[in-house]
This record gives sequence, structure tokens and C-alpha cells, in this order.
Amino acid sequence: MSAPEPFFLTGPDGKRVRGDRTVGSNRQILFITGFLSKRWGNKSRALVQWCEEKSWGFCCYDVRGFGESEGTFTDYTLSDWIVDARLVLNMLRKGPPITIVGNSLGGWIAWLMAQEFQEIERLILIAPAFNMMSVRARAISDARRQAWHTSGKMSWDDEPAHKDWPLSWKWVEESEDYWKTNFDRLRPVRTTILHGLEDTVILPGGSSKFVEQLLARDPAYPVKLQLIPGDHRLSSPEHVERFRRLVLETP
Repeated sequence: MSAPEPFFLTGPDGKRVRGDRTVGSNRQILFITGFLSKRWGNKSRALVQWCEEKSWGFCCYDVRGFGESEGTFTDYTLSDWIVDARLVLNMLRKGPPITIVGNSLGGWIAWLMAQEFQEIERLILIAPAFNMMSVRARAISDARRQAWHTSGKMSWDDEPAHKDWPLSWKWVEESEDYWKTNFDRLRPVRTTILHGLEDTVILPGGSSKFVEQLLARDPAYPVKLQLIPGDHRLSSPEHVERFRRLVLETP
């Protein structure tokens, strides 16, 4: 298989989504990154290697406003990043069946996309950040939440790395709106959730609650939750090996 080839897709605002893709046979894997993460990291590099070994297709991309995609970060919210995922999936849907590997916020976006696209046959969600911004708004102090709502913008936290990426309050409103309809249309897609028990960024209880609510609506839904020792990154050799087995697992 050749090295990944770049692609560009144009969003509704004329700004371009930048990604990389290899074309393979039998199966293709789409990696959707987490919040404030670029498309090429340890997980995506491991995935493209495993796909090459299997002659599968692979794809990853940067959302508009971040990484190598066009646009200004503060101009975009959750709904825009969902549009970006749709753009990419519309490109991939003519190929082999799709497995999405979604990391953190990318895990929730992957879930939402799987309810729309018949071509998605499997989900692997790593520390998925379900209803991420609404959960964040409830976790901070009343004073900070009020300041966020009043000013309209706030950084995720006080870490220096996050200071340059302020979030509009619209993120919270959209997160709540999408969560309200999260289980409205259930398409059975084989889903595995992998979440670290020591994750302090996206608490594992969110994944447990998601599975509980999902099975309450459809007790036969094909979902598995694996709560394992580890933090949000799940980057140790043992974690990578577990991740590899999940990806290579046959239906």
C-alpha cells in the first residue's frame, strides 16, 4: 500500500478540511481525533501501520479551525465539527465498510455518525466524551460558569496550552441539544468502548452511564464496555496492544 495521500474537502463556509487517506480493500478505518488534537498522533500512526499490514484503507483529518485545516478555531463549534465528519464520510461511503475509531470528543462524534451512515459497521470508542461541554459546564464553579455564559467565551481550563483556544457558550448549548436526541434513532452498530479507570479528563462514569441508558432503550444493542486501568491517553504498550487486538478483531 502506498503512503497516505492528502485530500481537501470544502465546508459550507468555503474553508477546507485537510486530511490523509490510503485506499485499501475489504475494510477502511476512519480515525476521528479528540478535542484540540491533530490528526497525526500515536493512535493514528499505529492505525495506519495496522491497516497497511492488512491492506485496509485508512483515513484521518483535522477539523476546520485546527491543525492543517482552514479557518479560525473560534468560528467553529460542535455542529461544525459534525459537518466535517459528514464531509469525510460522504467521501468514504463508496468504498469498503467503515470502522470508526473515535478518541475522546471524536468518540461521541463517531457515535452520532454511526446512527446516520449505513456504511459504518463498527465503532471503537476510546474514552468517549459524551455531552462533553455540558458536562464541563456543570463541573466548574458557579462563578466560572456564569462568567462563561455572560462573556460568551472561556478556555477549557487554566492550562497554558489551552489559553489560545477559547470556547464559546454555544458549545454548551449545542452539546446539550445533541445529547437530548442522542438515543432517538438507534441503528445497531457493533460498538466497543475502552475507558481508563484513572481518567480524570473524561470520567469513566460517563461511558458507564451511556451504556446503561443505551441498553435501557435497546437491551439487545451490540455494545461492550471495557473499563481498564489507565488514564485518558491509554498510551502504554499494554494499552496499545489491547487497542491493536480490538482493531484487528474479526466480526
